[in-house]
Amino acid sequence: MAAPVCVARIGAAHGVRGAVRLWTFTEDPLAVRDYGPLMTKDGSRQFEVTHLREAKDHLVATLKGVATRDDAERLNGIELYVPRDRLPDTEDGEYYHTDLIGLAAVTTAEQPLGKVIAIHNFGAGDIIEIAPPQGATMLLPFTNAVVPTVDLAAGRVIIELPQEIDGDDPTAA
Repeated sequence: MAAPVCVARIGAAHGVRGAVRLWTFTEDPLAVRDYGPLMTKDGSRQFEVTHLREAKDHLVATLKGVATRDDAERLNGIELYVPRDRLPDTEDGEYYHTDLIGLAAVTTAEQPLGKVIAIHNFGAGDIIEIAPPQGATMLLPFTNAVVPTVDLAAGRVIIELPQEIDGDDPTAA
């Protein structure tokens, strides 16, 4: 069975009636209510979204069984997952982050770089994090120029290292 996919994270309580702020990681933020019950990664707890509305930079959700601010505050920081088979298929060139984690990273010359350990987005686009066998992890833009090939079947991504990383900077003296 495929690993569950993280689709949202519960934030701070919103108001006094048990609503929570909700940050979603789905293309359509409101689609999170269409996936059925949301669960913790270990599956020990499930949450049903009973009401959802957009706010400035997040959603406000009411969860079944969460009726007070104290109840809502205890949920702050919980990540919510769904089984992979509840999610829509991806288009060509689209990937769920979970599909990329653990893939081997190699250069265009087939030299091993390490493994993909995370995909981040700090607001300016996706960043791929690669852990080499030794040393510090590398953070690279997850763009078609830097990651020209994602081969899920072969279990790898091909990385075109930017010049300032691979040492071929023609402006360097």
